Amino acid sequence: MDTGPAAADAIPARKALASGGRDTIRAARRRPGGPKLPDDEKPPNMASESGKLWGGRFVGAVDPIMEKFNASIAYDRHLWEVDVQGSKAYSRGLEKAGLLTKAEMDQILHGLDKVAEEWAQGTFKLNSNDEDIHTANERRLKELIGETAGKLHTGRSRNDQVVTDLRLWMRQTCSTLSGLLWELIRTMVDRAEAERDVLFPGYTHLQRAQPIRWSHWILSHAVALTRDSERLLEVRKRINVLPLGSGAIAGNPLGVDRELLRAELNFGAITLNSMDATSERDFVAEFLFWASLCMTHLSRMAEDLILYCSKEFSFVQLSDAYSTGSSLMPQKKNPDSLELIRSKAGRVFGRCAGLLMTLKGLPSTYNKDLQIHQENMGQALSPDMLATDLAYYLVRKGMPFRQAHEASGKAVFMAETKGVALNQLSLQELQTISPLFSGDVSCVWDYGHSVEQYGALGGTARSSVDWQIRQVRALLQAQQA
Repeated sequence: MDTGPAAADAIPARKALASGGRDTIRAARRRPGGPKLPDDEKPPNMASESGKLWGGRFVGAVDPIMEKFNASIAYDRHLWEVDVQGSKAYSRGLEKAGLLTKAEMDQILHGLDKVAEEWAQGTFKLNSNDEDIHTANERRLKELIGETAGKLHTGRSRNDQVVTDLRLWMRQTCSTLSGLLWELIRTMVDRAEAERDVLFPGYTHLQRAQPIRWSHWILSHAVALTRDSERLLEVRKRINVLPLGSGAIAGNPLGVDRELLRAELNFGAITLNSMDATSERDFVAEFLFWASLCMTHLSRMAEDLILYCSKEFSFVQLSDAYSTGSSLMPQKKNPDSLELIRSKAGRVFGRCAGLLMTLKGLPSTYNKDLQIHQENMGQALSPDMLATDLAYYLVRKGMPFRQAHEASGKAVFMAETKGVALNQLSLQELQTISPLFSGDVSCVWDYGHSVEQYGALGGTARSSVDWQIRQVRALLQAQQA
């Protein structure tokens, strides 16, 4: 995660050129060894004072655009627990190496416990300088215990820290998936045993071929899933290798015992090469390939069941609890749950191909490409997606929806004709479409307001999502009873 100067320089310089200003460009070009600046032209405080782990090399504040582009906290915040776990193990390694006193280690461990408690209770507060989970946790640790927190990162890079967190998190995930897969296989075997005397046609080329047992069909899919289960255990073994102690690229120079770290974190082995350790994501690609193959098997089983529950076959009947109807045709009973299993396979295949495309062109060691960014999702939002909200605005003013829908469509067409975004139409232009538009139409162009309006149970508003979470957790608890 070490950040080079190019990106930090390019954006402020471009911004200054666009505005005609000279100060930003001049500051961006100043480097050690250049002419001494007058007192009134000295640069602002070093970026490290704003909490950056890498700021000592840089002068001035990072451009807000770069701050947003560089941040990954919205995604990697989910690694908070394993990040604390790794940091606690590393503090013990530092103490053994003589880099922390026993009292300092205890202080750090106690502070990390409080950090974890805040995350668990939902009271951890992020601030604008928390570009990732590692920065956030260390910043909070310093607030809790003071300068001793600054010793925790001794000899550790975010390069080996992030891959350690990822391996810990994926190891847990593999264990969870393994349990779920075995539960599915056991259910299928139980069903096969209960219905082993049921006979039905076997098919090749979707043509009737030979009579077989229904249980034979069930077991054909169960056997495929057992191979997936075996492969997952193999993938987990390769995930279960410790990279911590590799530093940024060259290793750890301070005598930290990696075997101690391995034992503390219960890894099966340690990585052999520090350069490989920080950049290698084979285990992620391998997991995604495993997931793609598993989804292939689930998709094929779903496709069979979709056919078998159709009127043309009528071999099985899907429960109403996992079916949907048609908004137009009352007689329809659609196997949406099975269709979604089939369709979601494509999403997993895409993730696998996408990662391989990222990995194929990377030079050695760590690169920023290996992170994930929430802003890509945010950038996918566009004002035209709020056209329905524009119609709802008119509905709330008393216009029938069909008319409002037409009026909103006219606004979309007007924006496209003028070559501007929908939210850039002036009030006067909107009023040529309907006099019901007024100054408060500006409230429509708020994505947060848009999702919050869907407050009915099952919607996307925060209150509804919270309700859904409670319902699903209650269902899970009931299933475990």
